[in-house]
Amino acid sequence: MSATIYALASGAGRAGVAVIRVSGPDADTALAALGGKPLPAVRTAARVALCDPATGEMLDDGLALRFRAPRSYTGEDVVELHVHGGLGVVAAVLEALGRLPGLRMAEPGEFTRRAVLAGKMDLTAAEGLLDLIEADTEAQRRQALRQAGGELRALYDDWRARLVAGLAHLEAAIDFPDEDLPKNLVMKFRTDMEKLMAEMAAHLDDGRRGERLRQGLMVAIVGPPNAGKSSLLNLLARRDAAIVSSRAGTTRDVVEVWLDLAGFPAVVADTAGLREAADEIEAEGVRRARQWAGTADLKIAVFAADETGRDARDAALSIVDAETLVVVNKVDLAAVAWAPERRGLGVFPLSIKTGKGVEEFLSALALAVRARMGGVKSTAPLLTRARHREAVTQCQAALGQALGAALPELAAEDLRIAARALGRITGAVDVEELLDVIFRDFCIGK
Repeated sequence: MSATIYALASGAGRAGVAVIRVSGPDADTALAALGGKPLPAVRTAARVALCDPATGEMLDDGLALRFRAPRSYTGEDVVELHVHGGLGVVAAVLEALGRLPGLRMAEPGEFTRRAVLAGKMDLTAAEGLLDLIEADTEAQRRQALRQAGGELRALYDDWRARLVAGLAHLEAAIDFPDEDLPKNLVMKFRTDMEKLMAEMAAHLDDGRRGERLRQGLMVAIVGPPNAGKSSLLNLLARRDAAIVSSRAGTTRDVVEVWLDLAGFPAVVADTAGLREAADEIEAEGVRRARQWAGTADLKIAVFAADETGRDARDAALSIVDAETLVVVNKVDLAAVAWAPERRGLGVFPLSIKTGKGVEEFLSALALAVRARMGGVKSTAPLLTRARHREAVTQCQAALGQALGAALPELAAEDLRIAARALGRITGAVDVEELLDVIFRDFCIGK
């Protein structure tokens, strides 16, 4: 029998109401110890005076809710205590629970882990729940809600069912070679599996939009020194995220800021000016700037309209490619603004100081972000984690081997491998070995 666990299930810090969850066989006993008897009816909120069992001192006047197994979040008996959200109240109630025999503090993600083991949700839904808790933007919320609601599981369960059906057809041909089986059995098997492989290929060929949406689009601001890169970062962040100075070379390291761009998460990095470094510290900053630019999903190259230093300008132009928005800043300072030849995603003359041309650039930036995220809405569920991508890739490879196998017995074994790979995504197989990896990022109380 599992231990009874407890933890704060709502957010940490002061709040009007805090929710403390108790789950396990002694949940009702814990409620009786703090709130007395009779216990409230199941699934009915009841007002209770919570007292310290050791001293009888009143801890808080709150609400209690009881859930009986298996109709609860964890599939176990559960009690939720809704108390006032002061730090002292929460600490006192948790301390009182901790002194009760048979109870211990929950580990990170342990409530959800128990829900998975009880069959209340699969692993993809648990991961979607974590993403929902951590969602900062509307697009992240939408994707996480779909995954938590079972869209990804439905897709993988359908694929796995089709693999199992194909395996059944193969085994029928192996076990009953002398029976009067349909003549088109092997042909139908091949047609079905080829169609399934094509669906998997399309699923994998998604530009990693789901993973980008979880982790944030990587945007690098690059360019020569003193062109206005830090000013542009502050404009996008709507705060002084980076130091701005007329002195060239102020930014020597990468300054990363998490932003909401057009409703999507993005990590925007202000980088050191690209030029011949004056010392080893600046040289390291330039190296990091080039490294960031090389891995970014989108680059913004910033130049000054009154720029006269050709070497620094050429150094920045060398990394402008098809994934780059080119900004020519400080047009208010140049009678005839310098502008590079049209390249990348477009050239945008503007003045961050006066605001001239800024709206046009921001609109173009929003379009570029949406294009890399695949639009605001997507009809098909997206891959959101590297482990999902790895499992689908393994499944596709095994399915390809099955189609090329010389003997039906070999093809059948490859199909079993393919089905197991898909099963690992949802937890249908080998669930124990995945639990520690998946739940280590959860907070205590979830």
